[in-house]
Amino acid sequence: MTQAKKPLRSHAWFGGDDKDSFIHRSWMKNQGYPSDAFDGRPVIGICNTWSELTPCNGHFRELAESVKRGVLEAGGFPVEFPAMSLGESNLRPTAMLFRNLASMDVEESIRANPIDGVVLLTGCDKTTPALLMGAASCDLPTIVLSGGPMLNGNYRGKPIGSGTDVWKFSEDLRAGRMTLNSFKQAESCMSRSTGHCMTMGTASTMASMVEALGVTLPGNAAIPAVDARRKLQAQLTGRRIVDMVHEDLKLSQILTKQAFENAIMVNGAIGGSTNAVVHLLAIAGRIGVDLTLADWDRLGREIPCLLNLMPSGQYLMEDFYYAGGLPVIIKDLLQSLHGDALTVTGQSLAKNVEEAENFNTDVIHSVNTPFKEEGGIAVLKGNLSPRGAIIKPSAATPDLMQHRGRAVVFNSIEHYKERVDDPDLDIDASCIMVLQNCGPKGYPGMAEVGNMGLPKKLLEQGVRDMVRISDARMSGTAFGTVVLHVAPEAAMGGPLALVRDGDMIELDVAGRRLHLDVSDEELARRQSEWKAPEPAMRGGYQEMYIKHVLQADQGVDLDFLVGCRGAAVPRESH
Repeated sequence: MTQAKKPLRSHAWFGGDDKDSFIHRSWMKNQGYPSDAFDGRPVIGICNTWSELTPCNGHFRELAESVKRGVLEAGGFPVEFPAMSLGESNLRPTAMLFRNLASMDVEESIRANPIDGVVLLTGCDKTTPALLMGAASCDLPTIVLSGGPMLNGNYRGKPIGSGTDVWKFSEDLRAGRMTLNSFKQAESCMSRSTGHCMTMGTASTMASMVEALGVTLPGNAAIPAVDARRKLQAQLTGRRIVDMVHEDLKLSQILTKQAFENAIMVNGAIGGSTNAVVHLLAIAGRIGVDLTLADWDRLGREIPCLLNLMPSGQYLMEDFYYAGGLPVIIKDLLQSLHGDALTVTGQSLAKNVEEAENFNTDVIHSVNTPFKEEGGIAVLKGNLSPRGAIIKPSAATPDLMQHRGRAVVFNSIEHYKERVDDPDLDIDASCIMVLQNCGPKGYPGMAEVGNMGLPKKLLEQGVRDMVRISDARMSGTAFGTVVLHVAPEAAMGGPLALVRDGDMIELDVAGRRLHLDVSDEELARRQSEWKAPEPAMRGGYQEMYIKHVLQADQGVDLDFLVGCRGAAVPRESH
């Protein structure tokens, strides 16, 4: 093992023979650690987002033990510490509101403690970006370990996917095609094991993104949570972080512009969640990489969707793993990727996937015979979205990708719920549903409500998709012709706030255009009458969030958190 290039950071706490080092070592010894635990071994922090309120991460106590085993085998000193856990299924008003708060927790926990390297245990949607954002602002040797997806759901002998089939079943129930009893039966058939969503929702997408970025060991994304190989991955991760400390291999050496470009292209190939856009923009902002919506559109245009997986296709993450997992996708895309990008293995991305094999070409298609021709995220601009909006073509209806329709406007999610099933609502299948005030400031937290359910009377007529536009997000498990992340948002007085019932809107995905067919003079008149909505809460974190949150095209981080501040502790303890 090579010698460290500089003294270990933890030596400032545990090294020496003075009063402070006595205190640091003595108090740690009350947990039963021997004296030689402080003899200069790398101290590895294991940042754990375990919580019984975050079902996706409910198995992380056990996973952390496997990481510790690997750290000890490699000669390190593992110490586990908690971070705020963000469970998408339970947190209200939305987990996204707390992503930045959790990142602050992680950043300051890393910086303030005697840690030389960090393992980030991530799973549910926002835990992955939150932990990586916090770690990026410190820039220590860091490696990510995802918790893995659940086993495939199974309802009446057929596979069902978390989220994706929830939306389908819910619409079927409202349309009278599914009984309430069957709906409840399906509920128990969907989540059969520990782990996060087994569709290509945001959790699976972000697990794939960190693997594509090079901050995990190869194969991280798809190993099921309950598969023994997930524990093996954890143990090997524990071993590797110790070597990374000795090599002084930091996040800033891995999270380069090339790494982010790789991740964007991989996201297109897997039909990844639209949420990856705001998360990668935020992570890039923390490490100091200039990443924009233009990069998403430029890099995604030519990337086909290779993965036949819900919500864009039919299979699930368990099938993806058995077919060969993300290394197969990366290997097939190497002609487009930066294959020489450095990863946490100390080797290049291309080297990591040399031995990848595709064991099921119905699950993982090739670049030459793609599952869908267009897989990337399309960025739309126009007078309705001056700073951009996004749509996921692989999950949309082809016939609606170029559409002109009459707006039916909902000024809040509560207004939508009040009106959507009103038999007298003036709406037909050609209309465009518009949702306002659900962006970063407006909700607050930019909730996953953009994929509005269709009006009951249209569902009963057999309508399955309509164009929907909002400043909100949608679950990565969702599908439909849904335009999201409109910037600037309605709560800031952006053009979305000025749309009225009956206005005509034009969507042209191929032309990357989103246009409100209203004159500039009329928009100016409406703007003069506009009033900002009252915040949902005053004081506390929410008020700070609303004052400082950036728009969707900037990653929805807090303005004062952008940038890498390093791991230096400003002052010694006293």
